[in-house]
Amino acid sequence: MITIEDCIALCGLNIDEVDAIAEHEHIPEINAAALAQYLLRRNEGTKKIRDMIIDDIREAFRKNNEVHARELIGVLHHFLNNHPEADET
Repeated sequence: MITIEDCIALCGLNIDEVDAIAEHEHIPEINAAALAQYLLRRNEGTKKIRDMIIDDIREAFRKNNEVHARELIGVLHHFLNNHPEADET
């Protein structure tokens, strides 16, 4: 049986990055893992993921949830370290 952890491991992102996509899109983790895998294979897909994480950060600050915003900033840094093409303009 394949688990959610297996799906996340196969999608190309870590759990926190998948959770950020799930939060942004309001979808379950399993769907977010599938979306992540799809986007990572598309032109400009990493930039779309970057933008989702940035949107999540803005939303956390808008809700005065600084703790979550800081967590998401860490997620963004990790994502950009592993996908530097997402930071290119």
